[in-house]
Amino acid sequence: MASFSSSSSWLLLLLCMLFFGSAFAHLSENFYATSCPKALSIIESGVKSAISKDRSLGPSLFKLHFHDCLVGGCDASLLLDGTLAEKNTMPDHNPQKYEVIDEIKAELEKECPGVVSCTDILSVVARDSVVQLGGPNWTVPLGRRDSTKANSPLANIGILSLLGGLNAQISGFERKGFSKQEFVALTGGHTIGMARCLFYKKRIHEKKSDIDPEFAKALQKDCPIFGGDDHYTPIDSTTPLVFDNAYFTNLINKKGLLQSDQDMYTGKGGVTDDLVLSYSKNNDKFFEDFAKAVVKVGFLDVLTGNNGVIRTNCRKVDGKTGRTEL
Repeated sequence: MASFSSSSSWLLLLLCMLFFGSAFAHLSENFYATSCPKALSIIESGVKSAISKDRSLGPSLFKLHFHDCLVGGCDASLLLDGTLAEKNTMPDHNPQKYEVIDEIKAELEKECPGVVSCTDILSVVARDSVVQLGGPNWTVPLGRRDSTKANSPLANIGILSLLGGLNAQISGFERKGFSKQEFVALTGGHTIGMARCLFYKKRIHEKKSDIDPEFAKALQKDCPIFGGDDHYTPIDSTTPLVFDNAYFTNLINKKGLLQSDQDMYTGKGGVTDDLVLSYSKNNDKFFEDFAKAVVKVGFLDVLTGNNGVIRTNCRKVDGKTGRTEL
């Protein structure tokens, strides 16, 4: 993923999780009810404070959960610093998101030391960020534990497996128990966030029939044929910092920024056309299906019970939690 944009690659990130398997474990929404009853309110307060100061942090905070689950499952390995840090394998236009997690973790350690895992923090932060941007609310199952190591080589290898077309991507989801509808709902996460010019340059400069010419022209100034690779633009040009179903409406109007997005809707009876059309007309249905699918993603290869640790500092494994490799 050395040349992989974290925000322009939402679909591939989701698919990559599936290529590394899944393990459904017992999690509970009341996991911290006794051990740290203020945990959820502390996390919510931290997210609200961060987004109120900088709304663009919302999409970045939300996607941390998925980027973490990308490599070996949901285990907060993404947050670890070091030479093999997974976070170093992708360009990052908003590193402040890690500081927000640090601040939330610090508050939790004051309230209930060594109790709340960094992995659960990411899961709740994802939900709370979506809510702050106007999206759906859902109950987050809790009880995940943290990994003791990161694996950037695994992060790079995973992308190589995901270069197939739409049908191959859907099949990858189905092999791990995700339906085509869940696949489409999850791609709706592109309704917030930014994409790097490098990954949509070709699309906006080629005169293709599946892109609105005025839309393409408007993007060319900041994303020229030569240069400008690191310029970022909203994936959803209509409501870039609001979690809604405008992403799907944009696809119908040939205003999908990334080719992988526009391939979701052809207008010619494509395999996902009906679902895109349905979500574009029914925001409530999109919210419902998206929330259910996100919860399902949160169960992929989690560590529970005696597996993993509870890191007191999300950036490193310290003596208090031990250094036993998994």
